[in-house]
Amino acid sequence: MTTPADPFGPAAGEPTPPVQGYGPPASDPPAYGQPAYGQPAYGAPAAGAWQGPELASWGSRVGAALIDAIPVLVIEFLFIGIGAAIGGATGGLLSVIGYLGAIGFVFWNLAEQGKTGQTIGKKVLGLKCLKEQDGQVLGVGLSIGRAFTHIVDGIPCYVGFLWPLWDAKKQTFADKILKTVVVKA
Repeated sequence: MTTPADPFGPAAGEPTPPVQGYGPPASDPPAYGQPAYGQPAYGAPAAGAWQGPELASWGSRVGAALIDAIPVLVIEFLFIGIGAAIGGATGGLLSVIGYLGAIGFVFWNLAEQGKTGQTIGKKVLGLKCLKEQDGQVLGVGLSIGRAFTHIVDGIPCYVGFLWPLWDAKKQTFADKILKTVVVKA
């Protein structure tokens, strides 16, 4: 008994095409100085390594955070100090205004980071906070959420804030959770 012809194979009398495999034959060694098949080229970034703009140093990130804190402290101490000097209900009202003004400034600064990638401190030091996947700015919601996510950085004895010192992408825990990076602008 004969086997039926393969309806998808070559027609009768045509040569059989060579079998297509993956990569070069095992008998062919890679050329001198060339990576083996399936390996990254020499000097190429490892899989998952950051390939965008230069990452910001830990010191510059801390500096930007300190610059961002200055207006908040000035607003609070100015209104609270004047309120304490005046005393009474008016002084208490000024203290409340100081706290609300400081909170308002923080949210405005985070909204600016969401729109432009930079808070006041990041702008002064030439840094930007971007999404890791596409290098775009965060948007207002993600920027504010990132500020709240920094709570995670403080839970294990504030180690999350120090994590950029030895991390390949120089990310805090909040950056890793939300997939953000801080780069030089």
